[in-house]
Amino acid sequence: MVLTFTSSISVAEGGAADTRTMLAGAIGCNLAWGIVDAAMYLMANLSERARGLATMRAIRRSGRDDVGQLLLLDALPPVVASVLTPVEVEAMRQRLARMPEPSGRVPLDRADYRGATVVFLLVFLSTFPIVIPFLVFQNVAIALRGSNAVAIVMMFATGWSLGRYTGRSGWRTGLAMVTLGIVLVGITVALGG
Repeated sequence: MVLTFTSSISVAEGGAADTRTMLAGAIGCNLAWGIVDAAMYLMANLSERARGLATMRAIRRSGRDDVGQLLLLDALPPVVASVLTPVEVEAMRQRLARMPEPSGRVPLDRADYRGATVVFLLVFLSTFPIVIPFLVFQNVAIALRGSNAVAIVMMFATGWSLGRYTGRSGWRTGLAMVTLGIVLVGITVALGG
């Protein structure tokens, strides 16, 4: 988000006031997207729990062991489902059938709201490292280059972390993230974003 604003600074021929206006827009945009992403996080958690409850009820009401087993296997991650034996799947289905009927309500808890707060802060606070060069350098061209360098380092670090988390090469994933980010920002700026 911020890169679309800072990239448009190079297009603008204005002075410090225009730069401040664009930076305020970038911060406001990330504030709004932080709120949206936090709300989407809560909705995703709520949907996942509701889907789990619906799957559990479908398994319990299936009436046939084989149908319940298929529903159970479909609800599991493929790598987990692939290692379960039919006896293990049936044991799980039977345990689900013996569980008391859950309430129809799927609540959000404190952990969900903490997670949403973290999502908001990540989105919103990620604005500031990219904006700092504009607060430090008077020359807009130098500030823009510094801002772009900070953004590239942040994208690489994010890709590196994602790569390591998923068991892939941090270097490759980091470079892929930088490339993807550059392409997406280019498309966004070209489309007027």
